[in-house]
Amino acid sequence: MFTSVSHKTKQFFALAIKVAILIGAAYFIFDKLANNTQLDFDTFFTQLQTSKLLQPAIILGLLVASFLNWFLEIIKWKTLVSSIKPISLWESTAHSLGGLTASLFTPNRVGEYGAKALYFPKFERKRVVGLNFLGNLAQLVATLFFGLIGFTIFTIEFGIELPWYRILRISAFVLVLGGLFLVGSKQKRFRIKGFSWERVRGFIRNVSGEIHWKNSSLSVLRYAIFSHQFYVLLLFFGLNTSYLIAMSTITAMYLITSLIPMLFIFDVVVKGSVAVWLFGYLNIPELNILSVVSLMWILNFVLPSIVGSYFVLNFSPVRTTEKSIAS
Repeated sequence: MFTSVSHKTKQFFALAIKVAILIGAAYFIFDKLANNTQLDFDTFFTQLQTSKLLQPAIILGLLVASFLNWFLEIIKWKTLVSSIKPISLWESTAHSLGGLTASLFTPNRVGEYGAKALYFPKFERKRVVGLNFLGNLAQLVATLFFGLIGFTIFTIEFGIELPWYRILRISAFVLVLGGLFLVGSKQKRFRIKGFSWERVRGFIRNVSGEIHWKNSSLSVLRYAIFSHQFYVLLLFFGLNTSYLIAMSTITAMYLITSLIPMLFIFDVVVKGSVAVWLFGYLNIPELNILSVVSLMWILNFVLPSIVGSYFVLNFSPVRTTEKSIAS
């Protein structure tokens, strides 16, 4: 039915979707900046002036850190996709930043999976979704690894008593649920269409060990860059504690927020609330913490998504008559 639609009509619908994505992303960004209930724009700007961050050399340094953060993500995606076919650095940039813009207001950035897949022929899209999952999984593992270490140091340093009984009960429930899912997925009558652990294991094994290693290494490097960028910003906003305690608090914050399901656009709000609680133990004023969280969001998500809007607007669907033999 769709094939009977004229080429011009298809182009019109494609353009309408692109414009809708850009308008939606722009609206959400503006709304968060102009109508932030935690930190209004005037107070935020005053905080920036007080912190002495608005100096060319400092701004340049922060932008370089944000560039390195996303450059590593682009290299990581290029590396992952090389298991299917080689792509250029420019193509990887389009996929990564275009995917960011398209997924800006979707829960946990799930829109990124579909956005990146559209850059590939239909028969390759399942593998592309799988590769994107591997990239996000490696980043999550890095967050969990450093976060657990940091959270342990943080709780010991400040003598925080955790509700261990509730934690153990939730952990036991998750383990049981996971066990049932594993057992059920092996039964044909309970299988999700197109999903089996054999296929998942086969997919992971088909990705070379070298690519897995690079994926993990680049994820750790990315984590090191944006967590230290957060640390540097804190120094300008009155941080007066040891490096170890500061970094343990930062990694604990990323751990907690990574485990909270949320709309990506509300990431700044959730991180702000968690950060205010954690950094309250370091006696850092609430406005200072909210300013740092807002700056991190602007530097690492708003600015790249603005660049990504160029790739969204210039996106052209892949046309192919090829069919997957492997499928």
